[in-house]
Amino acid sequence: MTNDIFGGLGDLFGGFAKSVLPKDSPEGQLMAAASDVADLQKQEADLLVEIGREAYEQNPSAWAQDTKLTLIQQNLEAAKAALDTVKQTQEQAQAAQAEEDAKGRCSKCGNKNPESVKFCQGCGTPLGEPPKSTCTTCGADLGPGIRFCGECGARQD
Repeated sequence: MTNDIFGGLGDLFGGFAKSVLPKDSPEGQLMAAASDVADLQKQEADLLVEIGREAYEQNPSAWAQDTKLTLIQQNLEAAKAALDTVKQTQEQAQAAQAEEDAKGRCSKCGNKNPESVKFCQGCGTPLGEPPKSTCTTCGADLGPGIRFCGECGARQD
């Protein structure tokens, strides 16, 4: 994991240095060569991992580390399940917080009002469930904030 972190930083600095340092300067040549070595080492490591994975998959029991790998894989699955649980708990907490933040918030102006008030202290809009409204022309049910009826097109004031 630390190789991933530092490898990523090396890629970042290597790319930055290549773009900033003159290629013909000794520092630029050194940075370019070091970056090339790091890139090739990463390619080598990735390929060795792939080879090892393929060799293991062909005959898992041939490897003395099979028992240890199985245990690690079981622990990995348990850790993933724990991570999922933590994520779900966090999402539920965020949803509860958002719901709590929405209580008393005016749908018209967004002002946060104390729970005990019935009208927005910012704009005077009634709080709570928005009253159902009907079209003044045809009587169709309208949602809050509708300016024109969807049935007859009449302007709602």
